[in-house]
Amino acid sequence: MGEFDLIARYFKRNTAPAQAAPAPAASLSIAKDTPGVALGIGDDCALLTPAPGQQLAISTDMLVEGRHFFADVDPAALGHKALAVNLSDLAAMGAQPLAFTLALALPPARAGDDAWMSGFARGLFALADEHRCALVGGDTTAGPLNISITVLGQVPAGQALRRDGARAGDDIWVSGTLGDARLALLALQGQLALPPDQLATLRQRLEQPTPRLALGTALRGAATSAIDLSDGLAGDLRHILNASGVGAVLDAKALRTAGATAATATGLAHARSADAGQDLQHTLTGGDDYELLFTAAPAQREAVRAAGAASATPVTRIGRIEPAQGAWLQDAQGGRQPLSDFRSFDHFA
Repeated sequence: MGEFDLIARYFKRNTAPAQAAPAPAASLSIAKDTPGVALGIGDDCALLTPAPGQQLAISTDMLVEGRHFFADVDPAALGHKALAVNLSDLAAMGAQPLAFTLALALPPARAGDDAWMSGFARGLFALADEHRCALVGGDTTAGPLNISITVLGQVPAGQALRRDGARAGDDIWVSGTLGDARLALLALQGQLALPPDQLATLRQRLEQPTPRLALGTALRGAATSAIDLSDGLAGDLRHILNASGVGAVLDAKALRTAGATAATATGLAHARSADAGQDLQHTLTGGDDYELLFTAAPAQREAVRAAGAASATPVTRIGRIEPAQGAWLQDAQGGRQPLSDFRSFDHFA
């Protein structure tokens, strides 16, 4: 199969060539049914028309086999995650998805594997259709498996959630639960033994994260800053603190609550208690959570809780912003530990 046949067969919606396997089920016609997309796949460039008064939000993420995912990952889960990690960036800006491009390097054996390619496209387009985000272009080449997606969204001018808006006195919040993906990774690496049903639940958190788009848009006007958690809370919080010129104190008890909610709800307490001494380490440095970390003034607490309820997303207040730079973890007795003791993931460290 040639490059253009591969694109037409798996990634050009509603236009599969004759005698090819059916393209993934499509609920969107690229040019007609996707708001803001005037021209999609098939020309040298896509043409987008953002709504009046909107700013474009653009982000790129790359997933590399062996670095970001295991070779035996379910291809549908990989298609989902490849787009989800980009949509999570839009969520952190309070933006709505518009379109995305896909650059895909494929080993020839994968390119010729219909089951793998169909599964990948199915997972990718299922999430794209859920959020009305159209594939409008990209590139394919032979090489080690590497997936790079650029996503485009739109947000009302002046309403984007940025990293530089945190102010002294703000509350620090996190969505969802933290540390599940880290536990799955440890189990898959053979460092933690888990029953198969518990590993399956945790692995879904690692390989099929939920981008918090509804929460992100609901937080416009309430949150003062935001970031998505990809490399671990301890490291990602520093991006907000550095951009805003402030410091932070995190509440260890509240962090344990944020890290334990899912375990209680899904019967995964065993997984967390298996290494209780490392519980906060997982919560603070795990990575791959793709939850939102954000700040808001105390006067906005009810608005934040309402945003969480409206988006069906748990939110937990885990600390506060302080005027003096520096980040600390505070225990119930008031003792403080530097957050720098907890190292998040760094590709080049």
